[in-house]
Amino acid sequence: MRIVVHEGNLRLRLPVPLRLASLAVNLVPEIAFVKMRASVPEPFRELVTKDYFKMIVRDCTSVLRQYKGLEIVHVEAKDGTYVSIRI
Repeated sequence: MRIVVHEGNLRLRLPVPLRLASLAVNLVPEIAFVKMRASVPEPFRELVTKDYFKMIVRDCTSVLRQYKGLEIVHVEAKDGTYVSIRI
């Protein structure tokens, strides 16, 4: 994924690997999932687990790879500021 920001003299290009999402889920402590589970309605509580989130991220990254180059965010302001996010 590539994030591009143009604002005045600033031109920023950030490559962000899709695998970083998987790493982010791995770094979330289990206690955070326990706290999230407390605020979710009863029939869905069993779905708020680290393993389930890992599965969702894995499935989403495999689908997103099929759409490489797809621009998911494109914003241009009147002052020339530009933000683009491409897969």
